[in-house]
Amino acid sequence: MNGVRGKGLKRMSADAKASPDVNGAEFDPGGPLDPAQALIPAVIRVNEQRVVRGFWPKMRRVAARIPFAADLLAVWFCARDPETPARAKGMMFAALAYFVLPVDVIPDILVGVGFTDDAAVLAALITLVGRHLKARHRTEARAVLERMSTED
Repeated sequence: MNGVRGKGLKRMSADAKASPDVNGAEFDPGGPLDPAQALIPAVIRVNEQRVVRGFWPKMRRVAARIPFAADLLAVWFCARDPETPARAKGMMFAALAYFVLPVDVIPDILVGVGFTDDAAVLAALITLVGRHLKARHRTEARAVLERMSTED
């Protein structure tokens, strides 16, 4: 690995410029990632970086307006839990990245329907990996929502 780094290659990050040789000219590094690649380790790291950077600012803005905020927070805490298996984390970070990224099937600014696609992605995720959501993740999520509601 050290020999590869010495040749001018850098680690993949959420801010990295896309290489047309690797991704194709139409690849948008700020856009959503191909779901078929969601469990590739480098993609998991990029999703995690995007989520870590954008999750809390967006959650603070919208938590009071979305009925699934507790589920999102529980998934956040589960994805950050070292006991959660890597495959489950990869899927969780992909779903959380969808929530965080501004590109949506249904734009979040549409009152009443803007978060329905996010809710659908979250419901599908919980169906697939919900067994990894523990009581401690849900308890922590409720505690955060309680703190957020008293800060307003």
